[in-house]
Amino acid sequence: MLRKLLFVAVLAGLVGILAPSCTVNYTFTGANLSPKVKTFTVYYFPNRARLINPTLSQSFTEELREKLTRQTSLNELSESGDLEFEGQITGYEFRPMSIQKEDESAQTRLTITINLKYTNNQVSEENFEKSFSAYEDFDSNLSISSVEEELSAEIIKKLTEDIFNATIANW
Repeated sequence: MLRKLLFVAVLAGLVGILAPSCTVNYTFTGANLSPKVKTFTVYYFPNRARLINPTLSQSFTEELREKLTRQTSLNELSESGDLEFEGQITGYEFRPMSIQKEDESAQTRLTITINLKYTNNQVSEENFEKSFSAYEDFDSNLSISSVEEELSAEIIKKLTEDIFNATIANW
């Protein structure tokens, strides 16, 4: 009995010593960041596309800020954050899809393209510059002005999710 008690005491002591040295980073948001990273900065994304949507730059920039604020514990800085997101909107275009008889399209596709420069000032190996693109299709019988705002919002959500996955979640 004394041996079992001594064994349990030694085992408990070893677990107590070794357990603090083992760490597992687990989050419910999918964030996979170095503990050194505490802040982020999202700079304004100007619209350099040929076709201009006047609210697109502001909408995209704000949605990216909100996503980072909601899904990470990072603090936002107006400049020089540990993570920096900058770039520009390089594409905003409508294209006919699903061509039918008599060369009429059944659907039209809105595509938005963002060029992103991601800088991790704590882990420079993670820095990159990449283009992200997303689209939504709509019935060609609908006018562009009636669907543009809703489609742009959906595409922006897709783009911010892709950017989050490529930067914060490291997917």
